[in-house]
Amino acid sequence: MLFQVGGHGTRPTFFEMAAAQQLPSSLRAALTYSLGVLALRRPFIHKILDYEEEFFALLMLVLETHSLRTTDASFSESLYGLRRRGVKFKVTKSTLLAHSVDEIHHTRLERRQKILSLAFLVILPYLKSKLQKIYNKEREATLQASLWGDIDERLDNTDVSGRENNSFGSRINSSDGDNSVSALLLKRLRKTVTACYPWLHAGNEGLSFAYQLLYLLDATGFYSLGLHALGVHVCRATGQELMDTSSRVSKMRSRERERLRGSPWLKALQGGLLTCAYALLDYAQTGLIAAVFFFKMMEWWYQSAEERMSAPTVYPPPPPPPPPKVAKEGIPLPADKSLCPLCTQTRVNPSVMALSGFVFCYTCIFKYTDQYKRCPVTLMPANVDQIRRLFQDL
Repeated sequence: MLFQVGGHGTRPTFFEMAAAQQLPSSLRAALTYSLGVLALRRPFIHKILDYEEEFFALLMLVLETHSLRTTDASFSESLYGLRRRGVKFKVTKSTLLAHSVDEIHHTRLERRQKILSLAFLVILPYLKSKLQKIYNKEREATLQASLWGDIDERLDNTDVSGRENNSFGSRINSSDGDNSVSALLLKRLRKTVTACYPWLHAGNEGLSFAYQLLYLLDATGFYSLGLHALGVHVCRATGQELMDTSSRVSKMRSRERERLRGSPWLKALQGGLLTCAYALLDYAQTGLIAAVFFFKMMEWWYQSAEERMSAPTVYPPPPPPPPPKVAKEGIPLPADKSLCPLCTQTRVNPSVMALSGFVFCYTCIFKYTDQYKRCPVTLMPANVDQIRRLFQDL
């Protein structure tokens, strides 16, 4: 095989990296759906959905900052037990003589790498989502303009004709001029985004695919262009590294508590707030995943309940009606069921009286019903329109 699916050493597998990369988008979709469900009962939550990109970017900024500060990994990478390590190439005499690849030495992330990692993890996805939103709006507006015409141009033409006919229309305020200039610049910016975004998106996707393919083939240690620009490898965390991280976080929080200033009650209040913040950040990963799972389970539960309530109720078929009673003054039924009760002969062109269900010859029942306006057996009122011909397959 050209590559090892299971990975080797501290190098994560392709599937681990892909799962860690897809987790933020899946988390965003789940949170958006959850807020949409809650907004059905709490309309004020719609204000959060109106600023979906900003809300999610702020949430990820808090989570990614805490994760990079404590574990040297992104939020999703730390969930999969991965760590980010700076890459330094160490050249030795043996490698120079052997003309082989330089040794790779991993170090902890520097402050610059953490800040840039935060930009790649939060700011760039936020800008990408905003550009995608602008592109979709402009594309929809272009489609509408191609179908119905440009509304702005029609309004501008109307305003120009109105100003020619109105002598007072020549007086334009400076504020209106500024607004028109800003609107024009905004319109040009949107057109520029519409023209450039497909190329930028295609280039980004192409580079991502190339890096992922090279990583899968074990031709590079960088999973993405961003990691390559930062000079960062993603590695599996060992047991010793997890213990060191835990002790480092404890020391960091102890120093932060020692820096508290003020009266004893103020220190106690600040310490309680810090404890709550630490607990919230520590259990953010598990809490978010559990919340997403809970809301998806509730979606399935309520959807199943709604389907059961909206499904049509299937009732058992009703029992057959009781056979019609033969009137005492009516014509008696012959013992042979193949005979006509009226002519007591074998039925010719059998026909049924729909009102009672008894079968006669067509000629016999037609004449009798036309004359007496009733069924000859049950004496129930009837007419010739209730006679039905019966056809038998030969």
